Amino acid sequence: METYPSVHFAWRGTPWKRARTGVSLHSHTSHSKETLDFMPRLAAHVPIVRDLMRAQEAKYRSLYGRDLNYCNAWWTPPLGPRESLAVERGQIEALGLRPLVSISDHDNIDAPSLLRLLPEGRSTPVSVEWTLPYRGVFFHLGVHNLPPRRATQCMSAMAAFTADPKEADIEGMLEWLSEEPDTLVVFNHPHWDEQGVGQQLHDSVTVELLRRYSPFLHALEMNGLRPWSENRRVAEWGASVDKPVVSGGDRHCTEPNAMLNLTNSGTFGEFVEEVREYGRSHVLVMPQYREPIVSRVIKMVADVMRDNRAHTHGWVRWTDRVFVQDYDTGVVEALSSIWSEGRQSLLVQAFAGACRLLDNRSLHAALRQFLAATQELA
Repeated sequence: METYPSVHFAWRGTPWKRARTGVSLHSHTSHSKETLDFMPRLAAHVPIVRDLMRAQEAKYRSLYGRDLNYCNAWWTPPLGPRESLAVERGQIEALGLRPLVSISDHDNIDAPSLLRLLPEGRSTPVSVEWTLPYRGVFFHLGVHNLPPRRATQCMSAMAAFTADPKEADIEGMLEWLSEEPDTLVVFNHPHWDEQGVGQQLHDSVTVELLRRYSPFLHALEMNGLRPWSENRRVAEWGASVDKPVVSGGDRHCTEPNAMLNLTNSGTFGEFVEEVREYGRSHVLVMPQYREPIVSRVIKMVADVMRDNRAHTHGWVRWTDRVFVQDYDTGVVEALSSIWSEGRQSLLVQAFAGACRLLDNRSLHAALRQFLAATQELA
């Protein structure tokens, strides 16, 4: 079984000429719910944004007598299902390849289910990025190509487990999800300490999960929004449990996935067989991955914080796509509703303004130069 992926770089020749199909795994639509806890992590890398954030956090603390909880607010990606599919297909077709696109929103299968009703989306696999709590840490599994006839049942069972996790039930859940030979279960960004529990603890729990449940995990993900050193470590973990590594772009906004899979498979089911049965994976790293990751994330945030008159759900203003849960009542409101009442968030205003400023063409180029030393991929 092949366990190390064959990794190709789009700026070194034309490796896709030997393939028939490009596969886009792991991208998000307006049906995903994304918490704002990324803001302080991102701000830590950019002095101007970091200083603004700290000042507004201090102001919030003085006004309310408590620290700001970023998890009480969330945003949704700016592209709807149809636009997301077009972005991913467009990049693959530009390479002269047949596109296979698997969209996997967080704990939600609405986007692929809706796409399957459209002429251009009938072959879209029903996929999800499932949140799996395990020993005080949560992980994300990409569950691709659920059988349509029981996709809703599978999603309900996954949601129930996430809400009330019981370790004794994990093996049965994974075995049940894997029983269809056309379903692919991918351990998404396994090295990323997304929860901030500490890298050592995160890694030890990750390795334990891999060892215990590897029969039901078909591949590990090389992620287009994670550093190269992290992706190399993931490849090592994959080899240690005899599992292949596949691509996962993790696209949230308008930039298409920075990693794809190359294959000669004609259908998604054939691609799954190639990975599950033969451990075969050919990853193509796209040119956008060479950009410093912090610079790419800032561009992503600028995309989030732009108005969109053609938005799928009619959420024209960016503030229509950011939601806040009241600490005391639990009521959820769009930021646009809260701001219309005059309760403007200086913190979000400052962060949005700084990100738009840094996405200016000239300033973005300067930021890229400043961050170049942090880019790990030569």
